[in-house]
Amino acid sequence: QVLLVESGGGLVQAGGSLRLSCAASGRSVSSFGMGWFRQVSGKAREFVSSISWNGGTTQYADSVKGRFTISRSNNKNTLYLQMNSLKPEDTAVYYCAAGRYTGTGFSDTDYDYWGQGTQVTVSS
Repeated sequence: QVLLVESGGGLVQAGGSLRLSCAASGRSVSSFGMGWFRQVSGKAREFVSSISWNGGTTQYADSVKGRFTISRSNNKNTLYLQMNSLKPEDTAVYYCAAGRYTGTGFSDTDYDYWGQGTQVTVSS
C-alpha cells in the first residue's frame, strides 16, 4: 500500500509560480512510475505530467509544456511539480499518482495509488 499526500497548492496570480510536492509513505515508490493529473469540477481528470521510476523519462501535456517541470527524489520518496508562468486555465485540483506501469503513464488507468489532491487557483 502507498499513501500519497500532495501539498503546495494555493492562490497565485497569473504569471506566478508554485511548486507542488507529493510525499509518499507506506511503501517506497522508487520502483513506480509517477504522475500528476488535474481535475476541474464537472470535467474528467486530465493528464498533466509523468515521470519514470528512475526519472529518466518525463512526459507533459501540450498545455503545460515549457511551463511545468516534473521531478522526483526517490531517496525522499517525494514527487514534485514545478509550475511556472501559471495561467487561469491551470486552475484545478492537482493529484499525484503512482503505479507500476511500464509505458508512458499517460492514462489514469496506469496508476494504482492516488493522493487526495491539492487546490491550485490562478487569478487573472
